[in-house]
Amino acid sequence: MTLLKKGLHFYLFGLLILTLGIALSVLSLLGTSPFDALLVGLFRTFGLTIGSWEIVVGTSMVLGNALFDQKRPEYFALITSFITGIGIDSWLFILEYIYIPHGLGGQIVYLLLGILLTGIGVAFYLQSEIAPNPMDRSMMILSNRLNWSVTKSRAIMNVLLVIIAFLFGGAIGIGTLINAFVVGWIISLLLPWTSKLRNSNLDQTSFD
Repeated sequence: MTLLKKGLHFYLFGLLILTLGIALSVLSLLGTSPFDALLVGLFRTFGLTIGSWEIVVGTSMVLGNALFDQKRPEYFALITSFITGIGIDSWLFILEYIYIPHGLGGQIVYLLLGILLTGIGVAFYLQSEIAPNPMDRSMMILSNRLNWSVTKSRAIMNVLLVIIAFLFGGAIGIGTLINAFVVGWIISLLLPWTSKLRNSNLDQTSFD
């Protein structure tokens, strides 16, 4: 019951949808989100899997977030990176057996679905009391400490990530540009709704 009150179901559902969105964007070959473009670039440059680099980079961001927010590192956030990394590799494995788009039409469908599912996934798992993905924690820290909107915080971070991803030959394309500015808007749009859903769920849990 305690885990339900912390929003474990929001957490797991959100990560499930988020990692599916990431995998779809990767397979679209039209460009991933700036953060995932960096992961793909590291994969192309040094090997390992995209999910493995999610874990490595996530660990680095946990330490960076702690320094910027002047708090202890959220070591539990490493679990989120670990689950996200496994989820990305698992969805890539499954989707490669189901369908890999080779035509532009299929690639566009994969990209748009990937962007939509990424925004939905983040909006859901941010409602849990379980540590979020380090990237999204950075977004929230910037938003709270600098009094920026979620959209502005994510956009500025994405510009920096695109520059770094470019240096490593990451998966940068038209999808990267769309992802950089649209996902933050989707999250901002859905956060009030997912928050109401979360509060409603808490009321029902307390009543039960």
